[in-house]
Amino acid sequence: QVQLVESGGGLVQAGGSLRLSCAASRTIVSFNTMGWYRQAPGNQRELVARYTSGGSTNYADSVKGRFTISRDNAKNTVYLQMNSLKPEDTAVYYCNAIDGRYVYWGQGTQVTVSS
Repeated sequence: QVQLVESGGGLVQAGGSLRLSCAASRTIVSFNTMGWYRQAPGNQRELVARYTSGGSTNYADSVKGRFTISRDNAKNTVYLQMNSLKPEDTAVYYCNAIDGRYVYWGQGTQVTVSS
C-alpha cells in the first residue's frame, strides 16, 4: 500500500507564499502521474498541477504563473511552490499519484489565505 504524506499547509496572508511537500512511501518514478489537487468547501476536487507520464507538467489556468510543481526523485517527494496566494486559493490540498493500476491520495493539508 502506497502512502502519500503531505505537509506545509497553513495560514498565510494574501500575496504570501507557501511550499507544500508530498512524500511517497515508494519511488515516485514508478508513478505514471503525480501531482496536486485541491478542494474548497462546496466545490469539487480540482487539478492544481501535476507531472504527466512523459515528464511534462499541467497546471490549472487559475494558478499558472503563480504555482510551480517540482520533484526530488532521491527523496521521493513532490513539491508545490505557491506564490502570490489569493483568498480563492483557500482549500484542502491533496497529493495524488497514479501507477496505472491504482489511484492514491494523501490525507490532505489545509491552506488558508486571508485577505
